[in-house]
Amino acid sequence: MAIQRMDNVGIVVDDLPAAIAFFLELGLELEGEASVGGPGVDRLVGLDGVQADLAVVRTPDGHGRLELTKFHTPPATTAEPNAPVNTFGIRRIMFAVEDIEDVIARLRAHGAELVGELEQYEDSYRLCYVRGPGGILVALAEELG
Repeated sequence: MAIQRMDNVGIVVDDLPAAIAFFLELGLELEGEASVGGPGVDRLVGLDGVQADLAVVRTPDGHGRLELTKFHTPPATTAEPNAPVNTFGIRRIMFAVEDIEDVIARLRAHGAELVGELEQYEDSYRLCYVRGPGGILVALAEELG
């Protein structure tokens, strides 16, 4: 078998402290922070003059990680910061949560906005999408009974 696991998902952000605070409020744990740059990083990512700060946050079970990166140079670019969910590419990350209404309220204190409405899918889940710092789209799912 070629794949052992999915290690992390990378998200480029403009405000690294706000993104860290958002995901910590969601319940992820800070694994580490670093500054990166230099020829090796340039070769790895195919850009010149990379200087970036990053933070890795992980789910409480230790199986899921996000790498949040703030590029200082070259500056990050974007085609559409608040792209709708049907735009090509990676659009959202989903987390299983307990007490979805409490999670929404806590994330709103960090600037999150509900994208649509909190919905119930049959008798199985309560679901919603929230948009966090820099337009990051996060789906939340609370399993019912």
